[in-house]
Amino acid sequence: AEAHITAPQRELNPKDENSSKSDRVTLKKEIGLLSACAIIIGNIIGSGIFISPKGVLEHAGSVGLSLIVWVCGGGICALGSLCYAELGVTIPKSGGDYSYVTEIFGGLVGFLLLWSAVLIMYPTTLAVIALTFSNYVLQPAFQNCLPPFIATRLLATICILFLTWVNCSSVRWATRIQDVFTVGKLLALVLIIVVGLIQISRGHYDALRPSVAFEFSEDPSVGQIALAFLQASFAYSGWNFLNYVTEEVVEPRKNLPRAIYVSIPLVTLVYTMTNIAYFSSMTPEELLASNAVAVTFGEKLLGMFSWVMPISVALSTFGGINGYLFTSSRLCFSGAREGHLPYLLAMIHLKNCTPIPALLLCCIATIVILCIGETHNLINYVSFINYLSYGVTIAGLLYLRKKRPNLARPIKVNMLVPITYMIFWAVLLGFSLYSEPVVCGLGMVIMLTGVPVYFVGVQWKEKPKWVYRLLEKVTYMGQKLCYVVFPQEDTSETEPLTAFKATD
Repeated sequence: AEAHITAPQRELNPKDENSSKSDRVTLKKEIGLLSACAIIIGNIIGSGIFISPKGVLEHAGSVGLSLIVWVCGGGICALGSLCYAELGVTIPKSGGDYSYVTEIFGGLVGFLLLWSAVLIMYPTTLAVIALTFSNYVLQPAFQNCLPPFIATRLLATICILFLTWVNCSSVRWATRIQDVFTVGKLLALVLIIVVGLIQISRGHYDALRPSVAFEFSEDPSVGQIALAFLQASFAYSGWNFLNYVTEEVVEPRKNLPRAIYVSIPLVTLVYTMTNIAYFSSMTPEELLASNAVAVTFGEKLLGMFSWVMPISVALSTFGGINGYLFTSSRLCFSGAREGHLPYLLAMIHLKNCTPIPALLLCCIATIVILCIGETHNLINYVSFINYLSYGVTIAGLLYLRKKRPNLARPIKVNMLVPITYMIFWAVLLGFSLYSEPVVCGLGMVIMLTGVPVYFVGVQWKEKPKWVYRLLEKVTYMGQKLCYVVFPQEDTSETEPLTAFKATD
């Protein structure tokens, strides 16, 4: 990276070793335990709990089995998060899956995860959440029809642009928004749960009776159950996002695992109770017929206060957009720092210490996906690529245990945890491939398109000189436009890993 810094850049990138840590131009550690929990909970609870119940019930075939899928989905996330807690404190770098896989398996595998995430996974997820936000906000104005296509896209774009500006301006503002809206979305779900429990106490729980709950219209196949888990995984996605901002967490070796231990069980409990509340007032047929489960629930039970549900969902998705922008931009930042993306994306604002170029890339990619049109068709691709990256990452943990047994591990989970997760992962993906070969195959194709890009863009070192001159010019212009420089490294958190590699 140093070879591509021009003289003016060096002037903007002071390396005064006597400067205090507070004066360093680096990503600031401003994420405490509360904000860390808010990032995990806020990223998990977005639009998923308001979209996925329909898909889970459809594939599970019964109320009882769908509830089991929700509970087991949370349990699987807990197993995965324990593994990520070990990786997060063993390899304390921002970037999550990408950083761990790159460190363990090398550049190509890491680049493929980065490529699929930047190209499809995060822009699509952001677009889906933003569209859910705009649909719920506009619904009161278009009660008898769907909101216009242009109106939903325009409002979603304005939301993305506003939150990008907030994240570019201040890490503290972004985390405060995350804290506030995480509390707001939990209160919205608590409202659903409380109303549902009141219904159950009045005897309205016919769909939850064991004799009725496990009535199947047809016997579910293993493939259908796997697809039900894949649908639930969309609602649970985001459980690993704190690992994307490890370098900004205060005392990550303590707060990273603590936040995971608090957040995952809480979300699992909330999701399961929310689904029970849905079934206290809606028959399975009504839930399957609804395109907005929470709104249908509110219309049936809240009467004149049914407007609370659209607003609650809008607040929930607004916080989800903020969390995804915050964390996905750090993935781009980490990829650029490793040399897998243009170096401009590894720079941060000289005063605000925010990765403005990476945030702008995430913003632009999301707006492009919004303009394409149908984004919901891409959810299955996103879920498949998500689970594929989880499995590869946890396989890396097993490989690292064998290859580097003496590596300092502040947290070391029992081997049964990653092995159990890998067995579940293999079964789920195997049956998903069998049930939806086209969807899963296209997901693999999307990921593998990164292979030629990697060899041309990263491995090919002898590019024509005009290519390097063009890159330098674009980088220099980007620096002046965004007022960004390369951050100064703070190696205090990565010394154990570096020390081991020196003696390995």
